[in-house]
Amino acid sequence: MMGLLRRLIGRKKDPVSMPTSPVDRRALPTPSRFDVGWITDVGKVRAHNEDTALVTTTAYDGDGGLSPFGLFAVADGMGGHQAGEVASSLAARVAADYVTRHYYMPSFLDQEPAANQPALTNVLMAAVRAANRAVSSEAPGSGTTLTCALVLGVQVYVAHVGDSRAYVLTEEGLEQITHDHSLVDRLVNEGRLTPDEAAVHPQKNVLYRAVGQGGVLDVDTHVRTIQPGDYLLLCSDGLWGLVDEEDIASLIKRASSSQGACEDLVAAANQAGGSDNITAIIWRSPLGEGYGRRCLE
Repeated sequence: MMGLLRRLIGRKKDPVSMPTSPVDRRALPTPSRFDVGWITDVGKVRAHNEDTALVTTTAYDGDGGLSPFGLFAVADGMGGHQAGEVASSLAARVAADYVTRHYYMPSFLDQEPAANQPALTNVLMAAVRAANRAVSSEAPGSGTTLTCALVLGVQVYVAHVGDSRAYVLTEEGLEQITHDHSLVDRLVNEGRLTPDEAAVHPQKNVLYRAVGQGGVLDVDTHVRTIQPGDYLLLCSDGLWGLVDEEDIASLIKRASSSQGACEDLVAAANQAGGSDNITAIIWRSPLGEGYGRRCLE
């Protein structure tokens, strides 16, 4: 098991936005607009912010009825001497570039799916692996988490490495989609630690898998269908490590907008000590009729 020392300091970065757009293939509901918010905050202890938030949305309202497209990513860097912020920013940008070139550009003008078009989970997996190669080459000795979500209509595709998280908030509550690639999470899964013990374990911030390790990277992927009114949350451990899931759910539901919810979550994490950088991206699946047309498999 390879341990990675976690959480040095970095400066705040603005969200990165690239023009991207989907091609839809299958009759499924699709939002007409995105209600999305994002925030990244240095916290109250660190001198710099090594987190990166990436938010990309596009929509097309013309002939063909293409679904709006969203690509979201949270990366939490590590490495010292500001290498962590380089790693997180580079990983998010390379992953977004890969999806743009290998999904958006080939698909945007196509009205029918190409026979050799890869599945979106495979595109995201390859994007994260491209980020891994870039960080290994350009920022050796550093590393980063990377959690990416691609939204097409009601379908959410997630690729994940590290301990930044993706959640879905439904009427039933907050559900964690991803699994942490941390030492303590593995010990909890093996029954050697309880969740309460893991929360205060001295090695709780040690990862055994991260972008930038080199070699062929194992990438977790998930596909979820999001119901109208549900929320998608991506966040770094500066949020989930300080604010419990019940409070996260309550703050999101009480907020007047996704952006307001992000700001409330950061305020809660800072009130709890703000011991790490804090990043959150929230997208809400729209309510109402006319919610969609077609979606790519």
